[in-house]
Amino acid sequence: MKTTSQTLAIVNISQLLTLRSSVTGPRAGKSQSDLGIIENGAVLISGDKILEVGKTATLKKKISRKTKVIDAKGKVVTPGLVDSHTHLVFAGSRADEFELRIQGKSYQEIAQMGGGINSTVQETRQASKKELFDLGTQRLDRMLYYGTTTVEAKSGYGLSTEAELKILEVIKRLNQKHKVDIVPTFLGAHAIPEEFKIYRKDYIRILTEEMIPQVAKRKLAEFCDVFCENGYFSVEESRKILETGKKIGLKPKVHADELGNTGGSQVAADAGAVSADHLVYAIDDDIEKMKRAGVIAVLLPSTSFFLVSRYAPARKMIENDLPVALATDFNPGTSMTESMQMVMSLACVNLKMTPAEALVASTINSAYAINRGEQVGSLEPGKKADIVIWEVAGFKEIPYHYGVNLVQTVIKNGKIAFQNR
Repeated sequence: MKTTSQTLAIVNISQLLTLRSSVTGPRAGKSQSDLGIIENGAVLISGDKILEVGKTATLKKKISRKTKVIDAKGKVVTPGLVDSHTHLVFAGSRADEFELRIQGKSYQEIAQMGGGINSTVQETRQASKKELFDLGTQRLDRMLYYGTTTVEAKSGYGLSTEAELKILEVIKRLNQKHKVDIVPTFLGAHAIPEEFKIYRKDYIRILTEEMIPQVAKRKLAEFCDVFCENGYFSVEESRKILETGKKIGLKPKVHADELGNTGGSQVAADAGAVSADHLVYAIDDDIEKMKRAGVIAVLLPSTSFFLVSRYAPARKMIENDLPVALATDFNPGTSMTESMQMVMSLACVNLKMTPAEALVASTINSAYAINRGEQVGSLEPGKKADIVIWEVAGFKEIPYHYGVNLVQTVIKNGKIAFQNR
Protein backbone atom coordinates (compact mmCIF):
# COMPACT_ATOMS: atom_id res chain seq x y z
CA MET A 1 0.00 0.00 0.00
CA LYS A 2 1.34 3.44 -0.91
CA THR A 3 1.26 5.78 2.06
CA THR A 4 0.77 8.75 -0.28
CA SER A 5 -2.65 7.40 -1.36
CA GLN A 6 -4.23 8.14 2.02
CA THR A 7 -6.32 11.27 2.39
CA LEU A 8 -7.87 10.77 5.83
CA ALA A 9 -7.28 8.56 8.85
CA ILE A 10 -9.39 8.03 11.97
CA VAL A 11 -7.43 6.57 14.88
CA ASN A 12 -7.73 5.56 18.54
CA ILE A 13 -11.38 4.61 18.08
CA SER A 14 -12.82 3.19 21.29
CA GLN A 15 -15.19 0.92 19.36
CA LEU A 16 -14.96 0.64 15.59
CA LEU A 17 -18.13 -1.05 14.30
CA THR A 18 -17.11 -2.35 10.88
CA LEU A 19 -20.28 -4.44 10.34
CA ARG A 20 -18.01 -6.96 8.62
CA SER A 21 -19.31 -10.51 8.84
CA SER A 22 -18.67 -13.98 7.49
CA VAL A 23 -22.22 -13.74 6.14
CA THR A 24 -22.64 -12.27 2.67
CA GLY A 25 -25.77 -10.28 1.91
CA PRO A 26 -28.24 -9.01 4.50
CA ARG A 27 -27.80 -10.29 8.05
CA ALA A 28 -30.48 -12.54 9.53
CA GLY A 29 -30.94 -14.44 12.77
CA LYS A 30 -27.82 -14.48 14.95
CA SER A 31 -25.79 -12.57 12.36
CA GLN A 32 -28.19 -9.62 12.83
CA SER A 33 -26.14 -8.93 15.99
CA ASP A 34 -22.70 -9.14 14.36
CA LEU A 35 -21.15 -5.67 14.50
CA GLY A 36 -17.57 -6.67 13.61
CA ILE A 37 -16.19 -4.60 16.50
CA ILE A 38 -12.51 -3.61 16.61
CA GLU A 39 -11.39 -2.12 19.94
CA ASN A 40 -8.93 0.77 19.64
CA GLY A 41 -9.55 0.69 15.91
CA ALA A 42 -8.54 2.81 12.95
CA VAL A 43 -9.82 3.55 9.45
CA LEU A 44 -7.67 4.64 6.51
CA ILE A 45 -9.39 6.45 3.65
CA SER A 46 -8.27 7.18 0.12
CA GLY A 47 -10.40 9.68 -1.75
CA ASP A 48 -14.02 8.59 -1.38
CA LYS A 49 -13.24 4.95 -0.53
CA ILE A 50 -12.17 3.00 2.53
CA LEU A 51 -8.61 1.79 2.16
CA GLU A 52 -8.13 -0.29 5.29
CA VAL A 53 -9.60 -0.97 8.74
CA GLY A 54 -7.88 -2.52 11.74
CA LYS A 55 -6.15 -1.85 15.03
CA THR A 56 -4.66 1.61 15.55
CA ALA A 57 -1.36 0.06 16.64
CA THR A 58 -1.08 -1.67 13.25
CA LEU A 59 -2.41 1.00 10.90
CA LYS A 60 -0.79 4.00 12.54
CA LYS A 61 2.57 2.90 11.12
CA LYS A 62 1.15 3.22 7.60
CA ILE A 63 -0.17 6.77 7.92
CA SER A 64 1.56 9.36 5.74
CA ARG A 65 2.64 12.70 7.15
CA LYS A 66 0.37 14.42 4.63
CA THR A 67 -2.72 12.50 5.74
CA LYS A 68 -5.35 14.39 7.76
CA VAL A 69 -5.77 12.51 11.06
CA ILE A 70 -8.84 12.51 13.31
CA ASP A 71 -8.33 11.29 16.87
CA ALA A 72 -11.51 9.43 17.96
CA LYS A 73 -10.33 8.46 21.42
CA GLY A 74 -13.27 7.59 23.66
CA LYS A 75 -15.68 7.55 20.72
CA VAL A 76 -17.62 5.04 18.61
CA VAL A 77 -17.35 4.90 14.83
CA THR A 78 -19.95 3.28 12.59
CA PRO A 79 -20.89 3.22 8.92
CA GLY A 80 -23.13 6.08 7.82
CA LEU A 81 -26.77 5.31 8.60
CA VAL A 82 -29.00 4.22 5.72
CA ASP A 83 -32.66 5.30 5.74
CA SER A 84 -34.36 2.85 3.40
CA HIS A 85 -37.93 4.22 3.43
CA THR A 86 -38.76 7.93 3.19
CA HIS A 87 -41.31 10.18 1.51
CA LEU A 88 -38.81 13.02 1.23
CA VAL A 89 -40.44 15.39 -1.26
CA PHE A 90 -43.79 16.97 -0.39
CA ALA A 91 -45.28 20.36 0.45
CA GLY A 92 -47.50 21.46 3.31
CA SER A 93 -48.05 20.37 6.90
CA ARG A 94 -50.52 18.03 8.57
CA ALA A 95 -50.04 19.28 12.12
CA ASP A 96 -53.83 19.71 12.40
CA GLU A 97 -54.25 15.97 11.78
CA PHE A 98 -51.73 15.31 14.53
CA GLU A 99 -54.06 17.12 16.93
CA LEU A 100 -57.09 15.22 15.61
CA ARG A 101 -55.36 11.90 16.32
CA ILE A 102 -54.61 13.07 19.85
CA GLN A 103 -58.35 13.71 20.17
CA GLY A 104 -59.12 10.15 19.12
CA LYS A 105 -59.60 10.21 15.35
CA SER A 106 -58.08 7.27 13.44
CA TYR A 107 -55.87 7.49 10.35
CA GLN A 108 -58.74 6.15 8.23
CA GLU A 109 -61.29 8.57 9.73
CA ILE A 110 -59.03 11.53 9.01
CA ALA A 111 -58.63 10.37 5.40
CA GLN A 112 -62.42 10.15 5.04
CA MET A 113 -62.67 13.73 6.35
CA GLY A 114 -60.50 14.97 3.47
CA GLY A 115 -57.17 14.66 5.24
CA GLY A 116 -54.45 12.07 4.80
CA ILE A 117 -52.44 11.49 1.66
CA ASN A 118 -54.75 13.42 -0.64
CA SER A 119 -54.46 16.62 1.42
CA THR A 120 -50.68 16.52 0.91
CA VAL A 121 -51.25 15.75 -2.78
CA GLN A 122 -53.12 19.03 -3.22
CA GLU A 123 -50.32 21.06 -1.62
CA THR A 124 -47.58 19.22 -3.52
CA ARG A 125 -49.26 19.64 -6.90
CA GLN A 126 -49.41 23.40 -6.34
CA ALA A 127 -45.77 23.70 -5.23
CA SER A 128 -43.05 24.64 -7.70
CA LYS A 129 -39.98 22.51 -8.30
CA LYS A 130 -37.89 25.13 -6.52
CA GLU A 131 -40.13 25.06 -3.45
CA LEU A 132 -39.95 21.27 -3.33
CA PHE A 133 -36.19 21.31 -3.88
CA ASP A 134 -35.68 23.79 -1.04
CA LEU A 135 -37.86 21.73 1.32
CA GLY A 136 -36.03 18.56 0.33
CA THR A 137 -32.67 20.21 0.95
CA GLN A 138 -33.67 21.26 4.48
CA ARG A 139 -34.82 17.72 5.28
CA LEU A 140 -31.68 16.12 3.87
CA ASP A 141 -29.57 18.53 5.93
CA ARG A 142 -31.32 17.31 9.09
CA MET A 143 -30.87 13.67 8.08
CA LEU A 144 -27.16 14.25 7.51
CA TYR A 145 -26.80 15.95 10.91
CA TYR A 146 -28.31 12.86 12.54
CA GLY A 147 -25.85 10.54 10.79
CA THR A 148 -27.76 9.44 7.67
CA THR A 149 -25.64 9.34 4.53
CA THR A 150 -27.89 7.37 2.14
CA VAL A 151 -31.69 7.57 1.80
CA GLU A 152 -34.42 6.09 -0.31
CA ALA A 153 -36.94 8.72 -1.49
CA LYS A 154 -40.40 7.92 -2.85
CA SER A 155 -42.73 9.94 -5.00
CA GLY A 156 -46.43 9.44 -4.24
CA TYR A 157 -47.71 12.90 -3.37
CA GLY A 158 -48.45 13.83 -6.96
CA LEU A 159 -50.83 11.06 -8.13
CA SER A 160 -50.89 12.41 -11.67
CA THR A 161 -48.36 11.85 -14.41
CA GLU A 162 -47.24 15.48 -14.41
CA ALA A 163 -46.95 15.79 -10.63
CA GLU A 164 -45.28 12.40 -10.09
CA LEU A 165 -42.67 13.22 -12.72
CA LYS A 166 -42.15 16.61 -11.08
CA ILE A 167 -41.42 14.97 -7.71
CA LEU A 168 -39.03 12.44 -9.22
CA GLU A 169 -37.22 15.18 -11.15
CA VAL A 170 -36.78 17.08 -7.87
CA ILE A 171 -35.41 13.91 -6.25
CA LYS A 172 -32.98 13.51 -9.14
CA ARG A 173 -31.75 17.10 -8.73
CA LEU A 174 -31.42 16.70 -4.97
CA ASN A 175 -29.28 13.62 -5.56
CA GLN A 176 -27.05 15.64 -7.88
CA LYS A 177 -26.70 18.62 -5.54
CA HIS A 178 -26.81 17.27 -1.98
CA LYS A 179 -24.09 15.37 -0.13
CA VAL A 180 -26.52 12.62 0.89
CA ASP A 181 -27.00 9.87 -1.72
CA ILE A 182 -30.62 9.33 -2.75
CA VAL A 183 -32.17 6.18 -4.21
CA PRO A 184 -35.42 7.04 -6.07
CA THR A 185 -38.65 5.04 -5.88
CA PHE A 186 -41.85 5.57 -7.89
CA LEU A 187 -44.95 5.37 -5.68
CA GLY A 188 -47.76 6.50 -7.95
CA ALA A 189 -49.76 3.72 -6.29
CA HIS A 190 -49.82 5.55 -2.95
CA ALA A 191 -53.56 6.29 -3.00
CA ILE A 192 -56.40 6.80 -5.46
CA PRO A 193 -56.57 10.56 -6.13
CA GLU A 194 -59.83 12.33 -5.35
CA GLU A 195 -60.69 12.90 -9.02
CA PHE A 196 -60.58 9.13 -9.65
CA LYS A 197 -62.50 7.90 -6.58
CA ILE A 198 -65.31 6.52 -8.75
CA TYR A 199 -63.04 5.82 -11.72
CA ARG A 200 -60.30 3.81 -10.00
CA LYS A 201 -59.85 1.49 -13.00
CA ASP A 202 -58.96 4.55 -15.07
CA TYR A 203 -56.31 5.52 -12.54
CA ILE A 204 -54.84 2.00 -12.60
CA ARG A 205 -54.71 2.26 -16.38
CA ILE A 206 -52.92 5.62 -16.19
CA LEU A 207 -50.47 4.14 -13.68
CA THR A 208 -49.61 1.13 -15.81
CA GLU A 209 -49.88 2.58 -19.30
CA GLU A 210 -48.66 6.14 -18.80
CA MET A 211 -46.85 6.82 -15.53
CA ILE A 212 -44.65 3.75 -15.23
CA PRO A 213 -43.49 3.85 -18.89
CA GLN A 214 -42.67 7.58 -18.56
CA VAL A 215 -40.75 7.05 -15.31
CA ALA A 216 -38.76 4.21 -16.85
CA LYS A 217 -38.12 6.06 -20.11
CA ARG A 218 -36.72 9.07 -18.24
CA LYS A 219 -34.79 6.83 -15.83
CA LEU A 220 -36.24 8.64 -12.82
CA ALA A 221 -36.67 5.68 -10.47
CA GLU A 222 -35.02 2.41 -9.55
CA PHE A 223 -37.96 0.90 -7.67
CA CYS A 224 -41.73 0.69 -8.08
CA ASP A 225 -43.68 0.65 -4.82
CA VAL A 226 -47.37 0.14 -4.04
CA PHE A 227 -49.53 0.70 -0.96
CA CYS A 228 -51.23 -2.70 -0.78
CA GLU A 229 -53.91 -2.14 1.84
CA ASN A 230 -57.69 -2.04 2.27
CA GLY A 231 -58.91 1.33 1.03
CA TYR A 232 -55.83 1.83 -1.14
CA PHE A 233 -54.72 -0.88 -3.62
CA SER A 234 -55.98 -4.43 -3.62
CA VAL A 235 -53.81 -7.52 -3.94
CA GLU A 236 -54.83 -7.91 -7.59
CA GLU A 237 -54.18 -4.25 -8.41
CA SER A 238 -50.84 -4.33 -6.60
CA ARG A 239 -49.70 -7.40 -8.53
CA LYS A 240 -50.60 -5.76 -11.84
CA ILE A 241 -48.76 -2.54 -11.00
CA LEU A 242 -45.60 -4.30 -9.78
CA GLU A 243 -45.50 -6.70 -12.71
CA THR A 244 -45.83 -3.75 -15.11
CA GLY A 245 -42.89 -2.08 -13.40
CA LYS A 246 -40.80 -5.26 -13.46
CA LYS A 247 -41.26 -5.68 -17.21
CA ILE A 248 -39.57 -2.34 -17.84
CA GLY A 249 -36.86 -2.63 -15.21
CA LEU A 250 -38.31 -1.19 -12.00
CA LYS A 251 -37.61 -3.41 -8.99
CA PRO A 252 -40.63 -4.08 -6.75
CA LYS A 253 -41.21 -2.84 -3.20
CA VAL A 254 -44.42 -3.09 -1.18
CA HIS A 255 -46.10 -1.14 1.62
CA ALA A 256 -47.47 -4.28 3.25
CA ASP A 257 -49.77 -5.21 6.14
CA GLU A 258 -49.63 -1.85 7.89
CA LEU A 259 -53.31 -1.43 8.77
CA GLY A 260 -54.30 -5.10 8.72
CA ASN A 261 -53.24 -8.48 7.36
CA THR A 262 -54.46 -7.85 3.83
CA GLY A 263 -52.04 -9.83 1.65
CA GLY A 264 -49.23 -7.35 1.12
CA SER A 265 -46.55 -9.69 2.43
CA GLN A 266 -47.74 -12.38 0.02
CA VAL A 267 -47.64 -9.90 -2.87
CA ALA A 268 -44.06 -8.99 -1.94
CA ALA A 269 -43.00 -12.64 -1.78
CA ASP A 270 -44.67 -13.54 -5.07
CA ALA A 271 -43.23 -10.50 -6.86
CA GLY A 272 -39.73 -11.15 -5.53
CA ALA A 273 -39.72 -7.71 -3.96
CA VAL A 274 -36.46 -6.35 -2.60
CA SER A 275 -38.34 -5.33 0.53
CA ALA A 276 -41.73 -5.36 2.20
CA ASP A 277 -42.22 -2.39 4.50
CA HIS A 278 -44.31 -1.77 7.66
CA LEU A 279 -45.45 -5.41 8.25
CA VAL A 280 -47.27 -4.53 11.47
CA TYR A 281 -49.80 -7.30 10.94
CA ALA A 282 -47.52 -9.89 9.31
CA ILE A 283 -48.13 -13.43 10.57
CA ASP A 284 -45.94 -16.54 10.79
CA ASP A 285 -46.84 -17.72 7.29
CA ASP A 286 -45.99 -14.29 5.84
CA ILE A 287 -42.59 -14.31 7.55
CA GLU A 288 -41.76 -17.74 6.17
CA LYS A 289 -42.82 -16.85 2.62
CA MET A 290 -40.85 -13.61 2.62
CA LYS A 291 -37.77 -15.39 3.95
CA ARG A 292 -37.94 -18.01 1.18
CA ALA A 293 -38.39 -15.29 -1.44
CA GLY A 294 -35.39 -13.25 -0.22
CA VAL A 295 -37.48 -10.26 0.86
CA ILE A 296 -36.05 -7.88 3.47
CA ALA A 297 -38.45 -6.67 6.17
CA VAL A 298 -38.18 -2.89 6.55
CA LEU A 299 -39.76 -1.95 9.88
CA LEU A 300 -40.93 1.57 10.71
CA PRO A 301 -41.42 1.90 14.47
CA SER A 302 -41.65 5.70 14.34
CA THR A 303 -44.91 5.32 12.39
CA SER A 304 -46.42 3.02 15.02
CA PHE A 305 -45.22 5.45 17.70
CA PHE A 306 -46.75 8.46 15.93
CA LEU A 307 -50.06 6.69 15.26
CA VAL A 308 -50.11 5.09 18.74
CA SER A 309 -50.69 1.72 17.08
CA ARG A 310 -49.28 -1.79 17.34
CA TYR A 311 -45.71 -2.63 16.33
CA ALA A 312 -44.36 -5.15 13.84
CA PRO A 313 -43.28 -8.57 15.21
CA ALA A 314 -39.55 -7.92 14.91
CA ARG A 315 -38.45 -10.56 17.40
CA LYS A 316 -40.35 -13.27 15.57
CA MET A 317 -38.81 -12.15 12.28
CA ILE A 318 -35.26 -12.19 13.63
CA GLU A 319 -35.73 -15.52 15.38
CA ASN A 320 -37.03 -16.99 12.10
CA ASP A 321 -34.06 -15.69 10.06
CA LEU A 322 -35.89 -12.96 8.14
CA PRO A 323 -33.50 -9.99 7.64
CA VAL A 324 -34.81 -6.86 9.36
CA ALA A 325 -34.00 -3.29 8.36
CA LEU A 326 -35.12 -0.02 9.95
CA ALA A 327 -36.16 3.30 8.41
CA THR A 328 -37.86 6.55 9.42
CA ASP A 329 -40.81 6.48 6.99
CA PHE A 330 -40.34 10.26 7.04
CA ASN A 331 -43.64 11.76 5.81
CA PRO A 332 -46.05 14.54 6.81
CA GLY A 333 -48.86 12.35 8.12
CA THR A 334 -47.54 9.43 10.11
CA SER A 335 -43.83 9.88 10.86
CA MET A 336 -42.53 13.43 10.92
CA THR A 337 -38.94 12.68 11.89
CA GLU A 338 -35.65 12.68 10.02
CA SER A 339 -33.78 10.97 12.86
CA MET A 340 -32.61 7.38 12.48
CA GLN A 341 -31.27 7.74 16.03
CA MET A 342 -34.85 8.07 17.28
CA VAL A 343 -35.87 5.08 15.15
CA MET A 344 -33.18 2.92 16.74
CA SER A 345 -34.36 3.90 20.23
CA LEU A 346 -37.96 3.04 19.33
CA ALA A 347 -36.83 -0.26 17.82
CA CYS A 348 -35.09 -1.23 21.04
CA VAL A 349 -37.95 -0.18 23.33
CA ASN A 350 -40.97 -1.23 21.28
CA LEU A 351 -39.73 -3.85 18.82
CA LYS A 352 -37.55 -5.43 21.52
CA MET A 353 -34.51 -5.36 19.26
CA THR A 354 -31.10 -5.24 20.91
CA PRO A 355 -28.86 -2.22 20.26
CA ALA A 356 -26.65 -4.41 18.06
CA GLU A 357 -29.64 -5.62 16.02
CA ALA A 358 -30.89 -2.05 15.62
CA LEU A 359 -27.51 -0.89 14.34
CA VAL A 360 -27.27 -3.72 11.82
CA ALA A 361 -30.82 -2.91 10.72
CA SER A 362 -29.93 0.78 10.27
CA THR A 363 -26.75 0.19 8.26
CA ILE A 364 -25.96 -2.95 6.26
CA ASN A 365 -29.47 -4.44 6.17
CA SER A 366 -31.00 -1.10 5.25
CA ALA A 367 -28.40 -0.77 2.50
CA TYR A 368 -29.39 -4.15 1.06
CA ALA A 369 -33.06 -3.11 1.25
CA ILE A 370 -32.30 -0.50 -1.43
CA ASN A 371 -29.75 -2.55 -3.42
CA ARG A 372 -26.76 -0.67 -2.03
CA GLY A 373 -25.28 -3.37 0.21
CA GLU A 374 -22.19 -3.73 -1.97
CA GLN A 375 -21.40 -0.03 -1.72
CA VAL A 376 -22.40 1.20 1.76
CA GLY A 377 -23.59 -0.06 5.13
CA SER A 378 -20.30 -1.50 6.40
CA LEU A 379 -16.72 -0.29 6.76
CA GLU A 380 -14.71 -2.51 4.43
CA PRO A 381 -11.95 -1.81 1.91
CA GLY A 382 -13.36 -0.62 -1.40
CA LYS A 383 -16.67 0.59 0.00
CA LYS A 384 -17.70 4.24 0.16
CA ALA A 385 -16.11 6.15 3.03
CA ASP A 386 -19.45 7.05 4.63
CA ILE A 387 -18.71 7.17 8.34
CA VAL A 388 -20.19 8.52 11.58
CA ILE A 389 -18.14 9.41 14.66
CA TRP A 390 -20.36 9.28 17.76
CA GLU A 391 -19.91 11.25 20.98
CA VAL A 392 -20.26 8.07 23.04
CA ALA A 393 -17.81 5.54 24.48
CA GLY A 394 -19.92 2.45 23.75
CA PHE A 395 -22.40 1.64 20.96
CA LYS A 396 -25.24 0.75 23.35
CA GLU A 397 -25.43 4.39 24.34
CA ILE A 398 -26.66 5.36 20.86
CA PRO A 399 -30.25 4.06 21.31
CA TYR A 400 -30.08 4.45 25.10
CA HIS A 401 -29.50 8.23 25.16
CA TYR A 402 -32.47 9.34 23.07
CA GLY A 403 -33.90 12.70 22.07
CA VAL A 404 -30.51 14.35 21.46
CA ASN A 405 -28.04 14.28 18.59
CA LEU A 406 -25.11 12.06 19.57
CA VAL A 407 -23.26 12.58 16.27
CA GLN A 408 -19.94 14.38 16.50
CA THR A 409 -18.78 14.09 12.88
CA VAL A 410 -20.24 12.77 9.62
CA ILE A 411 -17.84 11.81 6.82
CA LYS A 412 -19.45 11.45 3.41
CA ASN A 413 -17.49 10.13 0.44
CA GLY A 414 -14.27 10.53 2.42
CA LYS A 415 -14.82 14.19 3.34
CA ILE A 416 -16.12 15.81 6.51
CA ALA A 417 -19.74 16.73 5.74
CA PHE A 418 -20.92 17.76 9.20
CA GLN A 419 -19.38 18.49 12.59
CA ASN A 420 -21.48 19.01 15.70
CA ARG A 421 -19.85 21.86 17.58
